[in-house]
Amino acid sequence: MASTGISLYASCKSHYSNPQGKGCKYAGQSVKALPIRIITVGKKRSAGVQLIVDDYIDKLKHYCRVEDVRVKSNPKNARDVMAQIVHEDMALMDLIRSNEWVVMLDEHGLDVGSEQMASLIGDAGNTGASSLLFCIGGPYGHGKQLRCRADVSIKLSSLVLNHEIALVVLAEQLYRAWTILKGQKYHH
Repeated sequence: MASTGISLYASCKSHYSNPQGKGCKYAGQSVKALPIRIITVGKKRSAGVQLIVDDYIDKLKHYCRVEDVRVKSNPKNARDVMAQIVHEDMALMDLIRSNEWVVMLDEHGLDVGSEQMASLIGDAGNTGASSLLFCIGGPYGHGKQLRCRADVSIKLSSLVLNHEIALVVLAEQLYRAWTILKGQKYHH
């Protein structure tokens, strides 16, 4: 990965560049509050995970609209892994709006800190997009179509996370990012 920006792993486009320094370039400034949609590929969530996600979504609603969408893992019950990835990819692509700014969560994506996540949200508000979409893949990752459609690919950790843990971490980091943007005391 280049040190001046990011390259989307296995992607068709690479036009987002992220500041490498510490801090959020939008902290304390007015930022356009794009609605956020989170699409997760996976099975039914555990009750505990859903409680935590709902809690963070309720907190996020003070800053922007949030929609949590779940796509069934392996929607056509394919036995072949590649077929499963293709089917999940098609299901995701059917839900993506043409004017959304798409963030793909991927183990090979750009490693971002909390301040950089806040900057990413601020940058997305300047793109002309109607909303900000975060995509969490299924057990075998994302398909080719989403990789081509994504505006940026990020990772939440150097560890591989299952979709439920990734969703909890993403929801908390989105809330943290908004508190950074608003100069509130949640982030130290």
